[in-house]
Amino acid sequence: MGKVVNVRERDAHFGLYEKSFLPEIAKGIGITMKHVVKNLFGSEETKYTRTVSYPEQKVEYPERFRGQHRLVPREDGTPRCVACFMCSTACPSRCISIVAEESEDSHIEKRPRSFEIDMLKCIFCGLCVEACPEDAIRMDTGLHADAVTNRADAIHGKVDLLIKLGRKEQKSLPVVYVGAHEHRARTAPQGADPAMPPVHEPMKSTGH
Repeated sequence: MGKVVNVRERDAHFGLYEKSFLPEIAKGIGITMKHVVKNLFGSEETKYTRTVSYPEQKVEYPERFRGQHRLVPREDGTPRCVACFMCSTACPSRCISIVAEESEDSHIEKRPRSFEIDMLKCIFCGLCVEACPEDAIRMDTGLHADAVTNRADAIHGKVDLLIKLGRKEQKSLPVVYVGAHEHRARTAPQGADPAMPPVHEPMKSTGH
């Protein structure tokens, strides 16, 4: 059995200098004042903090930042998703909702009639991406979650997810798709049903 050390016995090793704590407090204040002076009068390169005038200026996220989800389209514009429900099954926050229907393509059994992700529930773990056998859903947009004032706006439908682009595609365009409202205002991809999203309808009060 190990030796039990009484914490109070260690006080004997501290002298009056250490017990006063005043020198350490002075050191801490000195470091704080050093940072204040450097942030106020230093150059942009030497400042400890940098103020960004958001949203006019935005900090570029690192390359490893995944960002929001997107559905990968086929050549005809329809999603690669085959409505196997593996992503929604793997999702720990249960934020993915899929309604399946029969596909007109004889080589594909099912397709998603609706595909929704509730961004307020999503924890951005990436398990849905790993679970997908068709590489139909990715998290490579580099887009931060949208700020919304209505819960329904945080639910991204099938066309919302199809219109989002990956970082490689974004670099080839002059405009980056940002914001749920802006996604819906864009033209839907070829083959997608523009009347589909948002499939989610806000729940109406029944008065009970």
